[in-house]
Amino acid sequence: MSNEIAERARRWRLVLGEDGPDAPLDPADRGMDSALAELYDRSGVDGAGERSGGMGDSAPRVNRWLGDIRTYFPSSVVRVMQKDAMDRLGLQRMLLEPELMEAVEADVHLVGTLLSLNSVMPDSARESARTVVRRVVDDLEKRLAQRTRSLVQGAIDRSARTHRPRRGADIDWNATIRRNLAHYLPEHRTLVPRTLVGHGRRSPGTHKDVVLAVDQSASMAESVVYASVFGAALASMRSVRTFLVAFDTAVADLTEHLTDPVEVLFGTQLGGGTDINRAISYCQGLITRPKESLFVLVSDLYEGGVREQMLRRVAHMKAAGTQVVVLLALSDEGAPFYDQGNAAALADLGVPAFACTPDAFPELMATALEGGPLTARTETAAP
Repeated sequence: MSNEIAERARRWRLVLGEDGPDAPLDPADRGMDSALAELYDRSGVDGAGERSGGMGDSAPRVNRWLGDIRTYFPSSVVRVMQKDAMDRLGLQRMLLEPELMEAVEADVHLVGTLLSLNSVMPDSARESARTVVRRVVDDLEKRLAQRTRSLVQGAIDRSARTHRPRRGADIDWNATIRRNLAHYLPEHRTLVPRTLVGHGRRSPGTHKDVVLAVDQSASMAESVVYASVFGAALASMRSVRTFLVAFDTAVADLTEHLTDPVEVLFGTQLGGGTDINRAISYCQGLITRPKESLFVLVSDLYEGGVREQMLRRVAHMKAAGTQVVVLLALSDEGAPFYDQGNAAALADLGVPAFACTPDAFPELMATALEGGPLTARTETAAP
């Protein structure tokens, strides 16, 4: 048997398990095969699709399995296997045990799972859960927070216009050229910039208000995690007054916790219904300077409240001068499921609705705060 054929047989053996081709496995392969069999071998699954035995019988056995998959597979694969274990083996229930939380690969999906268990989590597990959540949040802040602050502050500075820019770097050449088109000299093929347009330097103080309203239904778990991190980053800036509101059928104002995104996350309650209209009504009361405000609604738009009132409230916001953006998802998961009818109705009001990756969010916020068009920056545009 050639090396290529042997390698192919080995791979199929690992994919198919004991039903696969007969291929020799070295000790590492046997370890992988055993870990995969614990999760994907369906010989122990009853007709309802639930395992009758397996890892669910023993927390120490699950702990060993979690250690094995981290030994044999890269982190990206470990996260997929952990997610599958939640669905197939009841691992979600066992995450309430502190020793298991120490063994799992921490990521945004795991944080969402832990938050969904928040209301039933025993005190013995809560501190371990907080440790896991904080580890993920700290990593996200290192990746995203500084860029958010830098781009948003730059956008706020650029939104101040002056006809006496102090430095060449402050000149807005596109605006300057547009302003001086009447002074074009065709015989010299040049334009005389009699009036300069530049970016000013704002004095310290609050110049923009940002209201983030985040749907905390179960399908939006990843978006809730990222929104808390971005909310905390914005709240750390003196030039931006930031509010963060989480909602399902009720509304929770989490603004006072923005100094610590972990506290924000444990203040949410994932799951339940959705009343977007009630959330927007609450947020309208937070907006005292409409023309200096940006309202960001993070929701899949499946409305359980009064749809007509929701749309009227958004129209009133727009008419008052508030910029409104709807993010169907704030995640790395790609195109989300969302209510296309509500997205289309918002588009008719001039409100963009699209999914956004976390890496694109800082630039999106900067563009919105500058008052620039967002259509070119959408990740997955609604119809």
